[in-house]
Amino acid sequence: MLSEARKRFFSNGIIMTIVGLALRTVGLIFGAYISRAVGAEGVGLNTLITTVYSFALTFATSGISLTVTRLVASHIGDGDTTRISVTLRSSFIYALIFSGAATAVLAGLSGVFATAVIGDPRAVLPLQILSLSLIPEALLGVISGYFIGVRTVGRSSLVSILGQIFRIALTVFLLMSLGEIGVERSVAALAIGLSVTSFLTFLVALLIFLIDRHGKGRRGGVDLGEIAGTALPLSTSAYIRQGLLSVEHSIIPKRLETRGDTMAEALSSFGTLHGMALPMLTYPMSPLSSFAGLLVPEFAEAEARGEKLRLSRIASEAISATLKYATVVAVLLFLFSEDLGYMVYSSYDAGYYIALLAPVVPIMYLDHITDAILKGIGEQVYSMWVNILDSALSVLLVWVLIPIFGIAGYAIVIIVMEGFNFILSFLKLRQRIKPRVTLIPSVIIPFISSGIAAFLVSRLFVPTGSAVTFGFILLKLVFALSATVAISILLSAIGGLTHNRRNK
Repeated sequence: MLSEARKRFFSNGIIMTIVGLALRTVGLIFGAYISRAVGAEGVGLNTLITTVYSFALTFATSGISLTVTRLVASHIGDGDTTRISVTLRSSFIYALIFSGAATAVLAGLSGVFATAVIGDPRAVLPLQILSLSLIPEALLGVISGYFIGVRTVGRSSLVSILGQIFRIALTVFLLMSLGEIGVERSVAALAIGLSVTSFLTFLVALLIFLIDRHGKGRRGGVDLGEIAGTALPLSTSAYIRQGLLSVEHSIIPKRLETRGDTMAEALSSFGTLHGMALPMLTYPMSPLSSFAGLLVPEFAEAEARGEKLRLSRIASEAISATLKYATVVAVLLFLFSEDLGYMVYSSYDAGYYIALLAPVVPIMYLDHITDAILKGIGEQVYSMWVNILDSALSVLLVWVLIPIFGIAGYAIVIIVMEGFNFILSFLKLRQRIKPRVTLIPSVIIPFISSGIAAFLVSRLFVPTGSAVTFGFILLKLVFALSATVAISILLSAIGGLTHNRRNK
């Protein structure tokens, strides 16, 4: 029988997984629509603009969401729930200070960022529009962190769903109503959709938050020191890493130009790899992201109570489950890469990059889970230095490899640095918790199962016409996933019987 805590963890995880998967599915379809509406060049330019905006957003939020989650969970674990009101009040003030400064800088220096960082004056207007979203996004981060910390994920999920609906509806309306408006105005329309959505989503979240907090303890006072002590190590890492990421992305088109590409060609190549192929790799990460977010308060609470055995058990289960899932995803992405590139983006180039990057999926997913665990046990400073080193080396490798290998050099950088980051993070995790993982059920069985399933698909689903339809590709994928699950269960049962016979 599962304990109440485990039931609550899994029920919340399932809710967040369903919602997250639905949102990512809609987001992937939305991204495919955007890629067709603005073209590969527009996707590339929008990606560079988003990189600069992400740095501003990183400064605006300054680690506040995770800080609220950890502190609220720790207060619950310590039995001192009266401190929650102080934490929330302090967090809102902290968020307003940093997001206000970020808004002023991004709006005031948009021209400098557009020309010096992005290298394209068409980015000025979108950056100015996006600056308006920073304050509501920071305040929304406080509310979201609270919802996760108290394990009321249904409310957080509702906010995410409404936000996605607002953004898609508004963006599609703008792009369709404006007609042929060129790359600059198309990207500006995307910025308008994001900024307006931020305001609307924050208002909805604030209403739900006020209803939730009504009648609960309202102990007075503000403790910005408590917030800053937890948030600043996280935000320092994020500042430097996002800054280096902005540099990395901004130099990619410039280094491609050294090979003879025009700026339009460079933006198109970058848009195809980063704006199409990478989202396809991270799309199946939705279930992991949901549980990773819930692992932070679980580990924070267990750490506060000194429950070492529980920490080791949860970490072992999380890593084993991640390996099983990521192995299947990697195999299927590699074998169906061409179909996926064509089905989602109508781009065989995107399919090529999906296949190229698919082998790094297990490492990418494991690193995601490992980072969540480290943050939960208070190792955010170590993660900070690992992430900074990762980003600095990425900039160096991009500078060296892209003139030699072209955009494929960026793919090499992604693969190498994902492995580097994971190794350093996992070594620290083994030092603190010592999780146990067995390769046969976690890697070998999922690998064999997905491989057999893909082989069956290749023999059973043979197109008869000259064109391959969306429905045909989707049916292949559904069959492959179903067959993988069935074969995994069969192989695990056979392995269990064999093990029992040996022990008799």
